[in-house]
Amino acid sequence: MTELHLWLRHEARTTERRTPVAPSDARRLVGSGVTLTVEESPQRIFPVGEYEAAGCRVAPAGSWVSAPPDAVVLGLKELPDTPATLTHRHVYFGHAYKRQPGAAELLGRFAAGGGALLDLEYLVDDDGRRLAAFGYWAGYLGAALAVLHERGRLVAPLTPTDKDALDTALRPAAGDPEFTALVIGALGRSGRGACDALRTAGVEPARWDLAETRDLDRRALLEHDVLVNCVLATAPIPPFVREQDLDDPARRLRVLSDVTCDVGSALNVLPVYDRTTEWSDPVRRLRKEPPADLIAIDNLPSLLPREASTDFSAALLPPLLELAASGDGQGPWGRCLARFHRESRELGLA
Repeated sequence: MTELHLWLRHEARTTERRTPVAPSDARRLVGSGVTLTVEESPQRIFPVGEYEAAGCRVAPAGSWVSAPPDAVVLGLKELPDTPATLTHRHVYFGHAYKRQPGAAELLGRFAAGGGALLDLEYLVDDDGRRLAAFGYWAGYLGAALAVLHERGRLVAPLTPTDKDALDTALRPAAGDPEFTALVIGALGRSGRGACDALRTAGVEPARWDLAETRDLDRRALLEHDVLVNCVLATAPIPPFVREQDLDDPARRLRVLSDVTCDVGSALNVLPVYDRTTEWSDPVRRLRKEPPADLIAIDNLPSLLPREASTDFSAALLPPLLELAASGDGQGPWGRCLARFHRESRELGLA
């Protein structure tokens, strides 16, 4: 077994409540011989004391920058802008391989420091299937927020909750107007979550996937009231909604919930906005008449942090145990490392 030191960092984003490792799985990692250091984080859904009780070490928030060189820094969302050079191996969602804004700068920080990005989005099995993902809960929340907005019950700023409370808010009430909903990417994790949320809300959605988008019926798309986009594009495809579609006076579509949030990327299938929305202001009006509103929050599952973290952690545990046993030179982690080196070379950084 390779001696593995995992360093679970505090998330810099103030609205991030999730964690990639729950205390119950931390106990299993420690029991397998992994050294697990957990940074203090008052916003994390699980208090640090639960990790300490599981046998983890505790460190101050942000102290990963001075972690031992062989430590693997584990997180979820973006790193802070400093330090300028990244010397460790980092496991998190880097969002840097689709040429998103800031991608070259991020990979340049790894190149300058000799570190590496083991991107969780590209942690896949031999058939290319993601081994750990938040997709179901992202889809569930993307659809849930669209329903609440359509029914005039979405309250800002958004605050984390639990599924029972959310489902209570979703269930239809007397006097709620009927509306139609379309989920694109309905067969994937996110799509299944979106469909489940809509059914909880008493809405039976139309479900589109590859067959329906290969030869897109744009008029049929625009005849739905609510669109939930759950498509994770891996190559450029024709957009689902364009600026001219929003200008169409015959359009019924009035709520777009973009779960994927590929804004700024050539793979964006909803190129009608240039920045995501936030918990403080979750809805942006794209057109006044007829109204067209956008919800595009890129950390949706953090609104159900306990459920999302527990599911993700359970899925990530076997790969982390494999990392402890074999290192990052083979299997899923080897593929992550190879992808990092390939992307760095293509940007002229290696």
